[in-house]
Amino acid sequence: MSYGGYSKAGYGAQGGDDSGGFFAGGSQQGSQGGGGQKNFQDESLRPVTVKQILEADEAFAGADFKIDGQPVTQITAVGQVRSINPQPTNITIRIDDGTGTLEVKKFIDVDKQHEATNPGFEVDQHVRVWGRLKSFSGKRYASAHLIRLITDPNEVNYHMLEATYVHLYFTKPQPGDTGGDGDGMFIDGGAGAGGMGGQSNSKLSGCSNPARRMHTYMNSASGGNEGVHLNNVVSGTGMSMNDVLKAAEELLGQGLIYTTVDDETWSILEY
Repeated sequence: MSYGGYSKAGYGAQGGDDSGGFFAGGSQQGSQGGGGQKNFQDESLRPVTVKQILEADEAFAGADFKIDGQPVTQITAVGQVRSINPQPTNITIRIDDGTGTLEVKKFIDVDKQHEATNPGFEVDQHVRVWGRLKSFSGKRYASAHLIRLITDPNEVNYHMLEATYVHLYFTKPQPGDTGGDGDGMFIDGGAGAGGMGGQSNSKLSGCSNPARRMHTYMNSASGGNEGVHLNNVVSGTGMSMNDVLKAAEELLGQGLIYTTVDDETWSILEY
């Protein structure tokens, strides 16, 4: 899906990251399960506010959520952390973006229990969340596959502008707007036909050279639905296996890639 300069996220195999709670099918789908397998190639990542999440339409229990009349699959939201509640299998936080408060739950693998007590952020700090909108017993929450600390305060304002832009795209279309690959309300002029376009350089500005090299290779490689495997990155970039693993850890931490079929296969997280 593309709205002006804002293009869909290429999630590929939809395996989620290695921290769990984000699966292609199965019980973790919650309200997004819908009783049938989805075509994950058609999924999109939409920037939203907490108010939009809380007011999203759900025709019946288990139905797809809709915002502005459009189905919502993946969402990204920002907010200030109001509480952190670590559990043996997950970490639950509550965020506030000024339009409302939302519970966010992130499941944790057994071998990563340290993430529950040391999530990388604290109360009153701002975070960005990627995940799915779900409901249980009438209560809305986000099931996150990634929660990242926001270090640049401009990111919060930029996100709210993105959410506003997409909302206006669906509710107040402009004359002559084709909704195609034209320039949108973005610093880098939108993603364009390539999916990442100029945004790639901007998002990699704080990354090391090995991480940039790996990301550039993955962006041009044909990984199909499963993503790009460690061995392919090693042979395609000429980097050592250790350097690739370190670069992957850096890109995962920045929210630029995610794991798919296993911990050594990755795909670019486009948004």
